[in-house]
Amino acid sequence: MQPKSNSIFNVTVIVAALGYFVDIYDLLLFSIIRVESLTSLGLTPEQLTTDGESIISWQMGGLLIGGILWGMLGDKKGRLSVLFGSIILYSLANIANGLVTTVDQYAMVRFIAGVGLAGELGAGITLVSEMTPKEKRGIATSMVAGIGLTGAVVAFIVKENFHWRTCYFIGGGLGLALLLLRISVFESGMFNEVKKMNVKRGSFFMLFTNGDRLKRYILAILIGLPTWFVIGVLVTFSKEFAEHFGIKEKVDSGKAIMFAYAAISAGDIIIGFVSQWFRSRKKALFLFYGITIFFMVLYFTVLWNSTASAMYWVCAGLGFGTGFWAIFVTMGAEQFGTNLRATAATTIPNMVRGLLAIAIIPLFKWLRGIEGLGYVQGGMYAAIILMAVTLIAAAMTKETFGKDLNFVEE
Repeated sequence: MQPKSNSIFNVTVIVAALGYFVDIYDLLLFSIIRVESLTSLGLTPEQLTTDGESIISWQMGGLLIGGILWGMLGDKKGRLSVLFGSIILYSLANIANGLVTTVDQYAMVRFIAGVGLAGELGAGITLVSEMTPKEKRGIATSMVAGIGLTGAVVAFIVKENFHWRTCYFIGGGLGLALLLLRISVFESGMFNEVKKMNVKRGSFFMLFTNGDRLKRYILAILIGLPTWFVIGVLVTFSKEFAEHFGIKEKVDSGKAIMFAYAAISAGDIIIGFVSQWFRSRKKALFLFYGITIFFMVLYFTVLWNSTASAMYWVCAGLGFGTGFWAIFVTMGAEQFGTNLRATAATTIPNMVRGLLAIAIIPLFKWLRGIEGLGYVQGGMYAAIILMAVTLIAAAMTKETFGKDLNFVEE
């Protein structure tokens, strides 16, 4: 068992950050190479949108299911079991993605990759949270996310220099190489102690059998909604929004994602220190919600008849504003006892990702289909609805800064 380290740059944090780096590279790769890969499969411009939405929905559906499976496994068998198993699955799936020849194959392999990708972040954040002193927990998890999120920037750079199939092969290879580093990581001491206790571990249904626990769980999910609305709709489909805004220059959605994730990475590191300064997770969260809303307003106003460069910079602003992913996931881990912590911390971010497929994109499609609204206004009204839900949920969420995590759920 590895003792808690006073340094935020201990082996656990570094390996978790590198694991999340590979996770984000693979998670965002489809969005970055969507146009090139689907065009090479013979799809029409209209199908780039419709089939692109379908494939990303399959991937997010895989994340939703995988989050439950890996979360339960993390509490039953240990955090390291998830870190090893998930990376093997999504690495092999990404290699297979480089071999697809049809849209159906593409969707199915992205689903399998999604299942694998679901385990990385939650298990990593749980492990880091349990092995870092509570006074530095927020900074440590922010470093994991901040470093990890640069995987999207690297994915764009790779896309600019290699064929889209090679991009998938590189992602798979990076994942398999990471397995060697995982050998140096120890299991959480808190988990090892709970294993000796006579308590139920890793029961997903326990999250629903107690009113207070269910409320904590639902609120923990809802406070993260803006992240995947921004990335999954406003940034991923920035090319389509640009056309409706009347932007004459071609907008590269992959480049927009690179700008957004470079800024998200910075935001995720900064919010850890902001949270430490405020001595509050919630105050830091509301500050970043405000930044997100500001850039949403710019997105739907100043981009009309603007430039591709303006689109990229607004996407960067949106990315910085949604750079609360680390704090959001950390709050999820801090809300629950050690016997349910991995289940909660792994399912919560994947529920948000899954909601992109089952709620956020359907809401956007429904709104843009209403007579008199259209594509842009549909996106604007979706933003208003989702931010309203998020702000209410955040107001109802309990503060978790400095919380002692050495407890169990009965």
